[in-house]
Amino acid sequence: MKKVLGPIGIIVIVLGVLVLLFIPKYNSLVTAEENVDSKWAQVENQLQRRYDLIPNLVQSVKGYANHEQEVIASITEARAQMGNAQTPEQQAVANDALNGALSRLLVVVENYPNLKADANFRQLMDELAGTENRLAVAREDYNNEVQGFNKIVKRFPGNIMANIFGFEQKQYFKAAAGAEQAPAVDFSDSGKQ
Repeated sequence: MKKVLGPIGIIVIVLGVLVLLFIPKYNSLVTAEENVDSKWAQVENQLQRRYDLIPNLVQSVKGYANHEQEVIASITEARAQMGNAQTPEQQAVANDALNGALSRLLVVVENYPNLKADANFRQLMDELAGTENRLAVAREDYNNEVQGFNKIVKRFPGNIMANIFGFEQKQYFKAAAGAEQAPAVDFSDSGKQ
């Protein structure tokens, strides 16, 4: 009887030690994934703030630039795309479209000096600039959390635990293609009607 209990006891002890070693690793994966999700929620929060500011900005511009309907329509369309985006990848694509539309709006604004002097417009632009800054910080925080999570998922023994329990690497929030180049802004009078 003692001969049988010896090997079984050793196996039970080894399994117990393995379980005690893997529990903290599993918990660190769960914690890291929750941190990534929390940081993504902050990105979404800032995207929502921008989404909510844009109709006010568009209405402010409409009074001055009635004939700039193409720009206003592109902002409205990009805003709708942002509202329908479900995944981080879809939101990143929608964000890129919205950034492009807002850039075109800023070119239109340059053609209307009275609009730039309007107090409501200036306040909206200040709020939008603040939101863009908060969004940049939120994206950076998110990417930092993704980096930490992905390290855990890739490194040993985290990679074993990640494979066993289905944890997958997270995607970074990446800049739009061509973002490394500054947009061309034309301040000439050719855009005025």
